[in-house]
Amino acid sequence: MKFPFLLTAALAAAPLLASAQTAPPATPLRAAPDQLATRQGPLTVQPITHGSVVLTWNGKTIYVDPYGGAPAYEGLAAPDVVLITDIHGDHLDTSTLAALPLNQALLLVPQAVADQLPADYRGRVRVLRNGQRLDTLGLRVTAVPMYNLPETADSRHPKGRGNGYVLKLGDKNVYLSGDTEDTAEMRALRDIDVAFVCMNLPYTMDVQQAAQGVLAFRPGIVYPYHYRGQKGLSDVESFRKSVNAGNRKIDVRLRNWYPTAP
Repeated sequence: MKFPFLLTAALAAAPLLASAQTAPPATPLRAAPDQLATRQGPLTVQPITHGSVVLTWNGKTIYVDPYGGAPAYEGLAAPDVVLITDIHGDHLDTSTLAALPLNQALLLVPQAVADQLPADYRGRVRVLRNGQRLDTLGLRVTAVPMYNLPETADSRHPKGRGNGYVLKLGDKNVYLSGDTEDTAEMRALRDIDVAFVCMNLPYTMDVQQAAQGVLAFRPGIVYPYHYRGQKGLSDVESFRKSVNAGNRKIDVRLRNWYPTAP
């Protein structure tokens, strides 16, 4: 299925985006946003960095895994909803959360994340477990499993701890994988219009795992994210070629989630 996107002609005017290891610069450099038409107006997709993206739709702003310092979010509307997928610092970044305008935001998180959030947030937190759904603010959020294969006691991402999410935004379904491999639950997804799929070892998937997972559930559009760099195990161009060799109808959207990376 094809969807009309309007890609802005240039990068958003802003300076360099911070890495996780250094203090963030005064202002960020971000990839240009995309827009997808829905029956209730445009859905704006704003890549931030790594596993973080900001979605704006129907007057609501959704931050996913805010990370990398508040300057990365400069100029964006304050969030109405914050989704956090897991406890690792590139998803649950409490220093970034503390610096963002979250006074009116609803935080949707797995229990393991709720247990680690500062007490200040507790009144605005809703816990979703794998398989649970919440209808709020005109959108629907469903938590889906994200985990490593094979399932072991010492897994970096054991089943049930973290959440991927499927958002129903009007007539569009958006999948956010979080840190996962190509699990049975991912492969069983249907009617996904836009997918954000992670790709880096040893934490998530390699190129072929990610491509085969995508070919199984056939989203209309897929963004590889959470990939750290451009080559080898995170070769996003190879990912695109593998996906389109199996299904030319899937629109693979490559965006630079690491503007300062070589």
